Amino acid sequence: MRSGLSRSILVGVALIAAVALGACRDSGNDEGKLFEISGKIFVFNYRLARATYVVTLRPLKPMGEGQVAVASFQDPAGGAPLVVEQKVWPKLDKVTLESPALTCVVKNKPYAIAISIKGADGAVLQKIDTTLMSTEDQSILPDRPLVIDQLYTANPDLVGHPDGKLPGEPKPDCSKGG
Repeated sequence: MRSGLSRSILVGVALIAAVALGACRDSGNDEGKLFEISGKIFVFNYRLARATYVVTLRPLKPMGEGQVAVASFQDPAGGAPLVVEQKVWPKLDKVTLESPALTCVVKNKPYAIAISIKGADGAVLQKIDTTLMSTEDQSILPDRPLVIDQLYTANPDLVGHPDGKLPGEPKPDCSKGG
């Protein structure tokens, strides 16, 4: 009976040690990380007839003064990446990175996003690489903005076309977007 009890205790201790070791290893994955992605989405603004990438970062540690987040978004139309630089404000609970307006966004195609967190001295403190897929094609957007100012004045170019689609309107060249 004693050997059964000793074996149970030994197995129990080994199990506890394995769990503790696993917990240490998991927490080590966040070591050195300053931010994690808390959200990423394509935003299709129907009123303004524009699509953008939006990525939100959540700080994992207190943010330092002078830090900058630099995002490089794959251009769905092809060509050079779209680069955005955003100052990191230490008192805010998130950092939001939004691309310039996009053309040629295709449904279910992964687009690359590379983010660098830089210190006040310009040194790269962290790199984050991810992808984002849209659930819609950009063709759902109107050809021109539905409104033209902050008062939401209807765009006079769209009179008689409430859906925002204009017959014969030139479409962007998406042949380089692959």
